[in-house]
Amino acid sequence: MFQKETYTLEQLLQLDFNIVLWIAAPILISLVAFEWIYSSRKNIKSYESKDFFASLSVGFVNLVLNGLQKVGLYSFILFFYNLVPWSIPHTWWSYILCFFTLDFFRYWAHRIAHEQRFLWTTHVVHHSSTKYNLSVGFRLSWIQNIKIIFFLPVIMMGFHPVVFFIVHQIEVLYQFWIHTEYIKKLPKPIEYFFTTPSHHRVHHGINKQYIDKNYGSSLIIWDRIFGTFEPEVEEAIYGITKPVNSYNPVYLVFHDLIDLVKELWKVRMSASKMVHVFFR
Repeated sequence: MFQKETYTLEQLLQLDFNIVLWIAAPILISLVAFEWIYSSRKNIKSYESKDFFASLSVGFVNLVLNGLQKVGLYSFILFFYNLVPWSIPHTWWSYILCFFTLDFFRYWAHRIAHEQRFLWTTHVVHHSSTKYNLSVGFRLSWIQNIKIIFFLPVIMMGFHPVVFFIVHQIEVLYQFWIHTEYIKKLPKPIEYFFTTPSHHRVHHGINKQYIDKNYGSSLIIWDRIFGTFEPEVEEAIYGITKPVNSYNPVYLVFHDLIDLVKELWKVRMSASKMVHVFFR
């Protein structure tokens, strides 16, 4: 057994601050601005002003809320890391192992969020836009951090908090660049193993054959293994099957949760309520 390294909450928060604020945020914002300006000058209708600013509004509030929730989230990670008596050494191969492990659990977290009624309410905002561009990567639910529970097995495997944090950030940032229509299909080896814009356009499509397909976070191999892979054949129609028809960021985030509460209120039997909550 390896001697366990210690890490403090303050160190983890400082690492997050440095990566997210000083490195990731300027790059992501610059890429969105470039794609938006390019689309406007070429008169390509990838962006629509109200939809774009709705995505930015959702993303900005999410950034603030994430900042406020970081103490709790990282305390959660450190608590369970310190709880288990074993650890995986902080070496180069632990990053690779953590990447494949976390990506596997992210696949299932994403898939369950589509298949389970309540969790869908925490994810639907990301699919609500009828456009597909980099700004959609900002359109994330304000209550999405509930999915940290899916990553508890990874944390309790004993990965060093820095390893888990960096790999998790890579996974999250990887998701950003695949929200574009400007990158077509990539070389076959890349398309076979990694989630690409082509795969993710399918995921956001409401075409009959595209619904509930291609859940892969960074790797598409899990979809191939578990039977949820669908290649991009026809142009995707974006959005959700029950359109929101609103650009209000608060309503975009909570509209389906409101609908769920209304539906549950109409159901009398408690057993029926539970079935409705846990299954779509």
